[in-house]
Amino acid sequence: MRRGSFVVILGPSGSGKSTLLHLISGLDRPTDGRIVFDSVDITSHDDARLSQIRNKKMGFVFQFHHLLSEFSCLENIALPALVNGVTPETAYKKAHMLLQRFDIGDKVNRLPDEISGGERQRVAIARAMINDPLIIFADEPTGNLDEGNTNKLLEVFGSLKHDGRTVVLVTHSLDIARVGTEVYRLKEGRLYAV
Repeated sequence: MRRGSFVVILGPSGSGKSTLLHLISGLDRPTDGRIVFDSVDITSHDDARLSQIRNKKMGFVFQFHHLLSEFSCLENIALPALVNGVTPETAYKKAHMLLQRFDIGDKVNRLPDEISGGERQRVAIARAMINDPLIIFADEPTGNLDEGNTNKLLEVFGSLKHDGRTVVLVTHSLDIARVGTEVYRLKEGRLYAV
């Protein structure tokens, strides 16, 4: 896949989309073969090194946002940068910028339970972007959203390619697949270009 592409992997529930995403992102290890990311065989690294690679070079957005309920939107976004050793001043400044970029700047001090599902997912995308990853992996991120919020979220993902970010999104929805620059169908354990 090319840098800045929006890759959609399409398949029905149970076809292995999430498993594939977890393998190519290093969240799970393959039983055979190897996975090369950014010219590095990530299957050869121990868990600590894999965690560093994921935190610095990858962002993740899941169907369930996994925001920390006791932290504000700003704190949720800044957390990965703080873990990465960025100063609090820099991390919070960038988190503010991302909140503005994704049109949720007025939610800075709100807790996740105080905002809508679509806003939570935009916070999750901002959190995934905080460390300037090369790639964003998204696992059915629109699964719990209505049509309006789904369209907003897809616009946000589409805008990331202008930053040179690659997005890999898995979905079962043909409507969502139409926004991809590269679309693949997962069938019987194999990927086919659509």
